Amino acid sequence: MGLKVTALSDGWLMQALKAAAADLAGLYIHVPFCLKKCPYCDFYSVTDLELKPAYLRSVFSEVEIVSKDWVDLTFDSIYFGGGTPSLLSSHEIGGILEKARNRFRFSSDTEVTLEVNPGTVDPKSLEAYRMAGINRINIGVQSFNPRNLAFLGRIHTDAEAVAAIEGAGRAGFTNIGIDLIYGLPDQTEQVWLADLKKAVDLNPSHLSCYLLSYEPGTVLYTRRESGEVEPLPQVRQADLFLTTSGYLEDHGFEHYEVSNFARMGEGISGFNRSRHNQKYWIFASYAGLGPGAHSFRENKRWWNIRDIDGYLEETRSDMRPVGGEETLSTIQQQMEAVYLGLRRREGIAVKDFEKRFGLSFDGCVSKTAERLTREGFATFSSERFSLTRRGMLFLDGVAEALISCLP
Repeated sequence: MGLKVTALSDGWLMQALKAAAADLAGLYIHVPFCLKKCPYCDFYSVTDLELKPAYLRSVFSEVEIVSKDWVDLTFDSIYFGGGTPSLLSSHEIGGILEKARNRFRFSSDTEVTLEVNPGTVDPKSLEAYRMAGINRINIGVQSFNPRNLAFLGRIHTDAEAVAAIEGAGRAGFTNIGIDLIYGLPDQTEQVWLADLKKAVDLNPSHLSCYLLSYEPGTVLYTRRESGEVEPLPQVRQADLFLTTSGYLEDHGFEHYEVSNFARMGEGISGFNRSRHNQKYWIFASYAGLGPGAHSFRENKRWWNIRDIDGYLEETRSDMRPVGGEETLSTIQQQMEAVYLGLRRREGIAVKDFEKRFGLSFDGCVSKTAERLTREGFATFSSERFSLTRRGMLFLDGVAEALISCLP
């Protein structure tokens, strides 16, 4: 039931931790446009594409406004998320990149990711994105099963999903990620394995496999509350999680975070992990642009107005479009360090935790940690506390048990 550990991925971890220590930051740009709102999605988006020119002007303005606060940091990742960022042309994406590079400082090997949806890209546009400076593509497939695509409200077909992945490879992308969703009502292991097999056969460098969630405010949540949709029982969700981890590790992927898998193999450096997403899990700094985007630095988190009209109005007036902020207390930082650490295969680095918070991890949690280890939920040493594959199923409960031990 344990997760495979390799010297290669530990080397990658050291690089990631060094990046965090050096405070190499990430830049997130939220593109809030969709052709159609998916019933399960709670990310902020609108379908009025006529707002694109105003949005682009506002992003340019926001770069000017906020970049002054980040002059002391170097960025090594840019991530265009959404929404559907591929509704912006390569020229528009390239314009944002040029503006950002003129105002922020970037490393020479910056990872630049663009989320795309099948049905919104073709071979010509994919090649144009690469020429504009995108070097990592993340494709929102969600499923290769037509019935599941219909349930999820996706605008593309299974054939278009395959075409987008193959087209990205032909366009010259060597770092290709695929997003999938599992745990749909009545989904069987056989149906889910068919999706996994199809994805693996297409040879991506990264897979994100998300359990379907019913977020308040979404259409899918309303359908569940009305009884129209009955979620998959938790025991079957757990079985599919274990199936996912086992199948992908058996087929050359490292299960490096609860929902994320990076391809391993001879000649692969270990950098198939998402450099940008890692920042959210190791307390690195990140700046967010666009409506609803979040930023984090040291012990402060803030987020932009989650409304495009309000966002446009503030930036037009050269105002920071901040919708809220918080300063994390010590206990809040400890809680996040535990929860986010447990999401990662490497778990909580004991010495780093002790150095950061000035307390003995072993002294606080040893009895609980040893019990969780005996019960098969975790492994515990003087170096780290990490979850087994089975333990990941009970991440929230394990995190609560550890947090309750902290002073």
